[in-house]
Amino acid sequence: MSKEAFFIAQFGSQNIGDDGAVVGDYVYSKDLFCEDIHFKYSWMSLTQIAQKSMLVNISDAIAMNAKPMWAMIGIVMPKHFDYTQLRELSTEFQNVARMYGIEIIGGDTTAGEKLMISITIIAKHPRKVLYRSGAKLGDLVAYTGTLGKSYKELTRLLRGGHIGKNSRFMKPELKADFVYKATKHLHAGMDVSDGLSKDLSRLLKASGGLGLQAKHKIAKRIVCSGEEYEMLFTFDARKKGIIRRIAKQTRTKITIIGKVVRKRYTCHCKEHHF
Repeated sequence: MSKEAFFIAQFGSQNIGDDGAVVGDYVYSKDLFCEDIHFKYSWMSLTQIAQKSMLVNISDAIAMNAKPMWAMIGIVMPKHFDYTQLRELSTEFQNVARMYGIEIIGGDTTAGEKLMISITIIAKHPRKVLYRSGAKLGDLVAYTGTLGKSYKELTRLLRGGHIGKNSRFMKPELKADFVYKATKHLHAGMDVSDGLSKDLSRLLKASGGLGLQAKHKIAKRIVCSGEEYEMLFTFDARKKGIIRRIAKQTRTKITIIGKVVRKRYTCHCKEHHF
């Protein structure tokens, strides 16, 4: 068991285990975005850092078919930051919030050596909640968009190279339109934050320890690419035509990788966490 899984297991709430916690009509989600762990200053501007930190948190709400409503932002601010830098961060937090109809309602700040951002998103689910735990035997397993770009771009950065300001690693493309229209036909889903293989293992474990019969072998650069924020989901094979129509309507590429079977699935990628 990883230290992350061990730590989470210390808490007994049944609301833990999805992209967000469902309490009543709301979904609550939180993520951290930390200097020298999730980003480096040599890679990203403060505008890009604020933008991505918001988007990866909003992704969790969308993945559960919830509409983000409010955000609370906690920041550890480096002591050397000046007012211009603080304004750059706050401006982009607000820009992204406005794009998704979110109101920033509070948070907390403190001083430190490195920049760390913690964002809580409070979202409303007027319709069906999409959990990880709903996959069924025989379901088709698919993901949106393309995978592998983030791994390629991160590798380039780690080697001292550069990537474009609108690249996948810098600016995730959330598939909100597809998720909101398709959810009523889906059985299970989550966003791909730690890689297709790792997140698929979580979804299948939550669904009763099921497995995957893959259509074909998928390259490691695809299954192990984290920071993608595409949508992973399962659905009844009889709904394939409907799902493809919704994908076409929302201009969303989908790739079916196999079907759910009665065997345990094992992640073949290294842990992204401590």
